[in-house]
Amino acid sequence: MTTLVTGATGNTGRHVVAELIGRGEHVRALTRNPAAAAEKLPSGVELVHGTHTAPETLDAALDGVDRLHITVTAGLADVGPELVRRAVDAGVRRITVLWGGAAGPVEQAVADSGVEWVRLEPQEFMSNTLTWADTIRAEGVVREPYDFPSALVHEADIGAVAALALLDDGHSGQVYNLTGSESLTPTERIKTLSRAIGRDITLVPITYEEAVERLTSSGVSRADAEYVVGWYAEPPADAVTAVDTVERLTGRPARTFDQWVAEHADRFVG
Repeated sequence: MTTLVTGATGNTGRHVVAELIGRGEHVRALTRNPAAAAEKLPSGVELVHGTHTAPETLDAALDGVDRLHITVTAGLADVGPELVRRAVDAGVRRITVLWGGAAGPVEQAVADSGVEWVRLEPQEFMSNTLTWADTIRAEGVVREPYDFPSALVHEADIGAVAALALLDDGHSGQVYNLTGSESLTPTERIKTLSRAIGRDITLVPITYEEAVERLTSSGVSRADAEYVVGWYAEPPADAVTAVDTVERLTGRPARTFDQWVAEHADRFVG
C-alpha cells in the first residue's frame, strides 16, 4: 500500500509523512525540490518531483497509489477537481483533504469522488505564531489589529489525525474540526513566548487597514488579505471554541501551545 502526500514539506504535510512512516507505511512525498525535501523528511520516504497544482503531470506519481493526502493551497481551486479525478482513475481509494478554510471546489470534488474520504478542518495553526518572529527578534513587539481568542492546533496533531484517517477504517465521510485544548488570545500567547525566551514582548495595536497592507506588501492579493484580516476581526465560533476531536481520535490530549513554543523558541531569539 502506498500513500501519496502533497505539500509534503509544508507546515502540516511533513507531519503527515512522519506519522505514516512511524506506522511503517510506504510514503511517496510530492515535492518541487526532492533534494531539499530529503533533508526535511524521515528516511525511507520515496521522493517524487512535482506539484499538485499541475495534476496533468502527476500520472507517474499517482501510479500504484492507494491513498492520497491533499493540502488545499493557493492555486488549487481551479485544478483540484482534476487532481481528484486523476487520482480516482489511477486507483486511489481513500483521500484525506486538509481544507483551505472553506468547503470549496476541491473539498467538494473529494466529497463527490465516490471513494472513501475525510475532510480535516483545523481552524488556526500554532505555526502562524512564526509570523511574529521578525518583530520580536528586532523590537520585542507584536503588531496585531485584534486580541481575540483562537483555539490554535499543533501541526503535529493535524498530521496524527490525517494518518489515522488514511490508515484506519471507520472514518469515511467524516468532517473533523481540529483545535488545540484551549483558546488563547494574542496577549496570552505573547506571555507564553515571553517566559520561554526570557524577554518582555509588547502587543502593539494596528488598524484593520494596516493589517491588510502588511499582507498585500508580502504578495498576498487584496481580496485574500481582506478575507484573512476579516476572519480575525470576526472569528467563527469553531475558531474560538476548543473541542476534543484530537484526543477522541488519537487517544491522547492535544498538544499545547506551551509545547509548541518549547519546540520553536529559538526562532524568536535574536
